[in-house]
Amino acid sequence: MSEAGPVLTNRDAAGILVITLNRPAVFNAINLALLTELKAVFQGIAADPQTRCVVLTGAGKAFCSGQDLDERRAFVEGTSEPPSLGESLRQRYNPLILAIRALPKPVIGAINGIAVGAGCSLALACDLRIASESAFLVESFVKVGLGLDCGSSFFLPRLVGMARAIEMAFLGDRIDAATAEKWGLINRVVPAEQLQSEAMALAQRLAAAPPTALARIKSELNYALNTDLATALENEAAQQESAAHHPEYRAGLTNFFNNRKS
Repeated sequence: MSEAGPVLTNRDAAGILVITLNRPAVFNAINLALLTELKAVFQGIAADPQTRCVVLTGAGKAFCSGQDLDERRAFVEGTSEPPSLGESLRQRYNPLILAIRALPKPVIGAINGIAVGAGCSLALACDLRIASESAFLVESFVKVGLGLDCGSSFFLPRLVGMARAIEMAFLGDRIDAATAEKWGLINRVVPAEQLQSEAMALAQRLAAAPPTALARIKSELNYALNTDLATALENEAAQQESAAHHPEYRAGLTNFFNNRKS
């Protein structure tokens, strides 16, 4: 377990790394310290063989309420120049989102409460999302006069379609967990008291799966989002050729034939 700070980490014997956003007093709003540490954690575990699966969640009642707007107070009060939001995104937020998507391990978002603005984007960047019944997601950028960021313009229409994406982004309304599951934003909704156990049960299944195969599948799905069918098919063929020479394939076949005999 990492020492108390804006980001807590705890890895169990199965290789499941639980990452907890730890600013519960402000609903886990993202300040510079949290963002810097979270980015470092995701970048640091990419090549760590001891980490097999990641569960990302929040301390207290919230998952993440987005950017800590207290860091913008001086601008509102007229005592500072407008913040360079583009530079902040390019240097801090965007590398975090890219690190999550490029991570060759499954990332489960355990959405224990509100996921707003950049917090919503962070949830959408996860591979799988399990939400508490009391959770809700909000694309709140329009309410403060901003466009989408942290990948929401990419993830949202791919998950829910353009019509729903426009509705969420234009109106900035709360989308409760049940609706989010219906729309495809969330994979599963569970009672609040079961969220941790359900997320860990799923993580245990993924941690026990062949890690190279999972990494290969995640890479293929990411690749196929931005290409045509013929190119995706060729990438699949190349990946399968590589997989055929990996020990996981022989082990998988051996397990299949042994199970068929029993």
